[in-house]
Amino acid sequence: MECSLKKNLSICTCTYEPCHRKGKCCECIAYHRQNNELPGCLFPPEAERTYNRSISYFIQTLQRKK
Repeated sequence: MECSLKKNLSICTCTYEPCHRKGKCCECIAYHRQNNELPGCLFPPEAERTYNRSISYFIQTLQRKK
């Protein structure tokens, strides 16, 4: 599967600008997985901007939405 950087950048919701993985979804997922985290695109916008990518914070955000 070929990475479509231009298309990925158009839909990437990550606001962490210095990230060199922006738009490179495979690299982003591998990086966060290695750190027991989730990529920012899975978080709601207000939670994404905290840059807390932990799985426990993701679960907390989902529980607050109920």
